Amino acid sequence: MRPQVKRKLSKLRHWRIRKKVSGTAARPRMAVKFTNEHIYVQFIDDATRVTLASASTRSKTIENRDKLAANKAGAKIVGQAAAAAAKAQGIQTVVFDRAGAKYHGKVKELAEAARAAGLKF
Repeated sequence: MRPQVKRKLSKLRHWRIRKKVSGTAARPRMAVKFTNEHIYVQFIDDATRVTLASASTRSKTIENRDKLAANKAGAKIVGQAAAAAAKAQGIQTVVFDRAGAKYHGKVKELAEAARAAGLKF
């Protein structure tokens, strides 16, 4: 499949998901972004447009962050760190926003690690 077509389909998936997913202060949106090198997670209150907490492979709170990559192992570590950051802010339940990525591989690993650390989706 051509790269332009893949990007277009991903963008359409993202828009379709964002139409239905919205975060509040009580139940923020857990937005996940994967690049080729890094993984980013933010907990967003869409009503006030504020980021409540965040975690990533570039975060200084994660040990051995220089060795982390955007793969399943990195997703598991970032999922645990994201859950810890959310718990520190008093966040218990979230709405999961996978940003157009299909729910398998890295996305699934990150979600399961966050669930195991105590977040409720």
